[in-house]
Amino acid sequence: MKTVSAKKEAVARKWYIVDAKGLVLGRMATRIATVLRGKHKTTYTPHVDTGDFVIVINADKVKLTGNKEEDKMYYDHTGWAGGIVERNAAKLREREPTAMVERAVAGMIPRGNLGNAVISKLRVYAAGEHPHAAQKPEPLPL
Repeated sequence: MKTVSAKKEAVARKWYIVDAKGLVLGRMATRIATVLRGKHKTTYTPHVDTGDFVIVINADKVKLTGNKEEDKMYYDHTGWAGGIVERNAAKLREREPTAMVERAVAGMIPRGNLGNAVISKLRVYAAGEHPHAAQKPEPLPL
């Protein structure tokens, strides 16, 4: 029996849609990261992008458990000395409604060129509409 390595050109990609309303952020992000990476397919190859596209709608209505809305901190840096910017989850949700989902999923994807290609297949929208109806996305079973 021979081990088959997937080729980039031969990968069949599907589009999935996730309605984040009421879903727990971390559990949803792990499932999305698995699909983006392609680990749900039998043709998974670690050094090839075999993943599918994922659309997330209602990202501003994602659920955080416990006291994370007030206690969980997100850090950014301006690049200047003393330029650290910290926000809790409530302020980040108010300022950038899609950032929590994007950061949660991106933190589960490996860094580097392959990771950049994988994360570019994620589309996150705060509202319930998206412009990808032509791709006929299927609901992602969570």
